[in-house]
Amino acid sequence: MDAGKGTSIHSPAHAGDRIVVVGEVLYDRFPDGDRLGGAPFNVAWHLTGLGLDPLFVSRIGNDPAGDQIRSAMAGHGMDTSGLQTDPSLPTGIVQIELDGAGGHEFTILPDQAYDQIDRAALANLLGGTPPSLICFGTLALRAAGSRAAILNTVTHCPGTRFLDVNLRKECWTVDTVSAALTHASVAKLNDEELATLGSLFGLRGREPKQASALRDRFGLEAVCVTRGAGGALWVDANGALEAGIPDTVEVVDTVGAGDAFSSVLIMGLARGWLPEDTLRRATRLAAVVCGMRGACPDDPGFYRIWREKWMGTPA
Repeated sequence: MDAGKGTSIHSPAHAGDRIVVVGEVLYDRFPDGDRLGGAPFNVAWHLTGLGLDPLFVSRIGNDPAGDQIRSAMAGHGMDTSGLQTDPSLPTGIVQIELDGAGGHEFTILPDQAYDQIDRAALANLLGGTPPSLICFGTLALRAAGSRAAILNTVTHCPGTRFLDVNLRKECWTVDTVSAALTHASVAKLNDEELATLGSLFGLRGREPKQASALRDRFGLEAVCVTRGAGGALWVDANGALEAGIPDTVEVVDTVGAGDAFSSVLIMGLARGWLPEDTLRRATRLAAVVCGMRGACPDDPGFYRIWREKWMGTPA
């Protein structure tokens, strides 16, 4: 359906306020070395490269890995004022195993610094001024400390509350995911996660119907479903839109592709792009990220190309 044509995704009431991205930052431990990661961090990195100025909020350890994260952010032009330092917990680590076909498996270690984002410090950082858009995910809600800090901040956001659903093994419960969806206004998840939630919440039918039912159940403005090689689906009050991916994608690894996709969705929400333009642009950037090793390009020229394309007519 093209019922959404001609309607912008969102017109922020507080467009002058800052975008806040809150959640985990960590090192993805690949067989050939460590790379910076964490879905919210990746999203904030992409948004910065694409020309926005997000405030990224997380917690790192008082260790060399934490120092490297702070240095990498500063080198990329990111504001580091949202980084809290934990005196005892380590900077996050995720073990990643590649399957040889571009896929991957995660082993997410418990009791990491990002599990204890401090609520008072976050409130003090924002100074009583809520963001116009906040991006958060389900992984950082696994521990009570970060969960309280994040959901309290989300509650006070008057604009778009963008939820990235990440159902990582042993890192979520039905209650925490339900709370996250209740607090969100836009939710993004992949097709496997939609099927899981469909079973849990009794959402019947094919993907568009399940996505619509999820939207209705939690009072969401929109639901976006990524389908890997099958592209993506957007469902809102106007109906459903679909976008495919380029036919020429050569997959190196898929780590971080969903985060690249999320960053463009957020950019579209912040700038009021039409849904069909946003969905097409998001799938294109995600496809390109699949063709490189790691989640976050550190070449400024990579983002310059996309900024130039998207400043004018739809890419």
